[in-house]
Amino acid sequence: MNQIKWSFSSLKQYINCPKQYQELKVLKNYETIPTPQMRYGTDVHEALENYAKDGTELPNNYKRFAALVDPMLEIDGERYPEYQMALDINKQPCEWGSGYWVRGIVDLLIISGDTAFIVDYKTGSDRYPDMKQLKLMALMTFAHFPGVNNVKAGLLFVLHNNFMPDEYSRDDIDKLWEAFSPDLERLKLSYENDTWQANPTPLCGWCPVTTCEFHRER
Repeated sequence: MNQIKWSFSSLKQYINCPKQYQELKVLKNYETIPTPQMRYGTDVHEALENYAKDGTELPNNYKRFAALVDPMLEIDGERYPEYQMALDINKQPCEWGSGYWVRGIVDLLIISGDTAFIVDYKTGSDRYPDMKQLKLMALMTFAHFPGVNNVKAGLLFVLHNNFMPDEYSRDDIDKLWEAFSPDLERLKLSYENDTWQANPTPLCGWCPVTTCEFHRER
């Protein structure tokens, strides 16, 4: 078996439905069809990236988001908008495109002395926030920036004017990795045993895997 490669989004897809993960990521029988909500999210991310990078004016329908992002941009430090980070199997920094074990993109990373500030933009609902994404981004930041000892991070739900913060210390690295160990072990066993159990949920109507026994038309 080849080395497993993962990201926060792919691991979450596996947790939600191993069968969908297999069909899209392993067998590549289907592709995710972008929804209007997904396209909106992509457009917002691109606009905020350019705004943070060089002050590109936000489109009229996104101008209201400036007040949410400006406090981050006032932090004195080096900015890294849409910053790509990857780690190898030994959890050491590596190139994005090859030899990686896990990788991810930080929407906005600011390095200020021994403290890093991380924000992840969200255009969906803030009812069920998944803070584990911030844990993974913090772990990658500690690996890529050895001088960083503390990470202040948050999910910014731009449509709800809601910022959900969390903080991490370099001393927490081992404990933070433990948050991913059970799901990664399950993923490893699925590959080894070629077992991919379908997990029916109310979201099955949006799944592109039409051959699944639980698929239904919306």
